[in-house]
Amino acid sequence: MKQDYHTPGLDIEKIVDNATKAARAFRNYSQEQTDKIAEAVFRAGFNNRINLAKLTYKETKLGKWEDKVFKNVIATLYVYMDIKNVKTVGVIAEDKEQEIVEVAEPVGPIFAVTPITNPSSTVLFKILISMKSRNPIIIRPHGSAKRCSVEAARIAYEAALKAGAPEDCIQWIKTSSRDEVRMLMSHNKISLILATGSVELVRAAHKSGNPAIGIGPGNVPVYIGRSADIPFAIEQILASKTFDHGTVCASEQAIVANRYNVDKVIREFKKKKAYFLSKDEIKLLEPIAFNKTDKVMRVEVIGQPAALIAEMAGIKVPPDTTVLIAPLEEVGLQSPLSMEILAPILAFYTADDFESAIELCRQINQHGGLGHTASIFSKREEKIEYFASVMNAGRILVNTPASQGAMGGTYNKLQPSLMLACGTSGKNITTDNISVQHLLNIRRIARRKVGSYINDNSIHKYLDENLDVEKIEDLHN
Repeated sequence: MKQDYHTPGLDIEKIVDNATKAARAFRNYSQEQTDKIAEAVFRAGFNNRINLAKLTYKETKLGKWEDKVFKNVIATLYVYMDIKNVKTVGVIAEDKEQEIVEVAEPVGPIFAVTPITNPSSTVLFKILISMKSRNPIIIRPHGSAKRCSVEAARIAYEAALKAGAPEDCIQWIKTSSRDEVRMLMSHNKISLILATGSVELVRAAHKSGNPAIGIGPGNVPVYIGRSADIPFAIEQILASKTFDHGTVCASEQAIVANRYNVDKVIREFKKKKAYFLSKDEIKLLEPIAFNKTDKVMRVEVIGQPAALIAEMAGIKVPPDTTVLIAPLEEVGLQSPLSMEILAPILAFYTADDFESAIELCRQINQHGGLGHTASIFSKREEKIEYFASVMNAGRILVNTPASQGAMGGTYNKLQPSLMLACGTSGKNITTDNISVQHLLNIRRIARRKVGSYINDNSIHKYLDENLDVEKIEDLHN
């Protein structure tokens, strides 16, 4: 059975060598064998969704265990149903007309860093897509979530072995130093890094010299337009922001309401037990929720109930308060509650018109959420399309709770995922919801074809009509 790597002076070479051997073995597996392993991992994770959720809450004291159950459902059931019929072995596509055949190959050993906010669900998710793509994976959990993360990895590994997976296809590290993590990230036998966590950690992954998919912060703006169904919009926003006490990086951070309907928006929030902070209370909350020196949210408030956060700041609120709302005028570090805070805290802005509302959303997005997610509540298609065209976000969510909507598979047909990429603005190579297709190298077999461009009559015609070129063959001389 597996060894737990936890002693000082991590044996990095042994860990990587084990993963490399597993990668070699995996290359000989058929699609049928691979699918059997993926299904076994899904079933094991799904069957332990409640126990892992409770263990996660017990260890981290973040969020709500009931909501963590649903995160585990997304990471296992939703993801599995999305990928179970995907071909990941050998020939996966063939274009007979163009005579091109696509062949899938595993990328090789993956090093995965997992966060404190979604620990067991992220571990299950990364393992499932790795097994489906025949890639061994090394899990390095957040130090404050290592028990639940290791348990999730152990459950998945035992299931994979019983299904015939190669030994050491899943490894985990209980304790490691920053230097050891950097050494693993930069090891020449690591093929890909899947990094979910702090900005510092994600940056380290991108600087490692190895290919990396590192997911950035959200800081999600949500615009409530003049045509929006206000009671519905507020209900959806609160369903998202209170989900696991706001620990999803796609949860709403700032509300931008139109002056036309702002009074109704405020009334609806208050009906739903939201507490609007005074200017003095905002000043009390700012240092409790955000560290301006380090430019990051304070860990003490992450995933905590609104009433408890208020108590930390010396603010008296009803015990059943759902969210704390801070009416603000500025965006940026000088107004720290406008920055990403993974807790039931919302910034609140009133815009004079549509144009100023969009500009506010853009400013919020630019201060810590580029490429991630933006949300709009509206019934006017032209407004929705314009919002989508100007916001720098990989996911534009329409009339949808952002936390659940961004992860996909519930309120829309986005690909279910626990890794939400942010495009080049967020220093990612894609804006996709990361899944199994991102863990494959696709080889293309291209056979000589008589109808290639050099013999294409349409090109000759275009050249004759538009360019001063006698024959296309001249281009090759």
